[in-house]
Amino acid sequence: MTPRSFLYECKDGVAVLTLNRPDRLNALTFEVYAELANFIRSLDSDTRCRVLVLTGAGKAFCSGGDVEDIIGELFKRDMKGLLEFTRLTVDAVRAIRTLRKPVIGALNGTTCGAGAAIAMACDMRIAGEKAKCAFLFTKVGLSGADMGACFLLPRLVGMAKATELLMGGEFIDARECHRIGLYNEVVAQEAVLPRAVEWAHKLARGPQFGLMMTKELLNRALSFDLETALEAEAQAQAICMQHPDFRESYDAWVQKREPRFQ
Repeated sequence: MTPRSFLYECKDGVAVLTLNRPDRLNALTFEVYAELANFIRSLDSDTRCRVLVLTGAGKAFCSGGDVEDIIGELFKRDMKGLLEFTRLTVDAVRAIRTLRKPVIGALNGTTCGAGAAIAMACDMRIAGEKAKCAFLFTKVGLSGADMGACFLLPRLVGMAKATELLMGGEFIDARECHRIGLYNEVVAQEAVLPRAVEWAHKLARGPQFGLMMTKELLNRALSFDLETALEAEAQAQAICMQHPDFRESYDAWVQKREPRFQ
């Protein structure tokens, strides 16, 4: 499937998907929402892609939904039509979280609204110094809890800070995002994509089955109690011990070489 609404390239196991509407700060349209979710979902079975990097063209990562393309149309819709749209938006987050491969957000600039939600759904976020962030939904009269924000954001930054960000809707700069745990790293603007790709190559060389199990357990553990988590981890680890990558790591250690994971 060839994407129409963004750029995509894959080399040496690392795929880079670039939102490509720089003149609109990579704002999302109905088409982009749908294609983004469907394309990311298709990568699950693409063996060429081991790690996905999401980034944006120009000076923004993503400024959220396109006001010109979307808002006017929404005023014409009844409740059923509005739910079709909101379920379309959350499907992008679902696709990122359920992709059984690491997803790294390379946040090259402004990250707000739905763009902030997409960044939040990534497994890691490498941001540039100009990558300010805001969950803007209350600024336009909507709920701050959108696209998984009420579920994921408190788990990243804590309930108090998540409440402040979702209710206030104010921008915070990249350094503050890093301080509260929303961003993993903040680097110079020109280093954002190279650093994200560096991380991606490191993960692409790793044990893909083990990484897949790690992401699956992290997702599932969001709703676990401790005893359920301990048992799930015990079962997952036993399954991993039957995978050839576990034996390969031991053989590589014995032979004093780098492991060659499947």
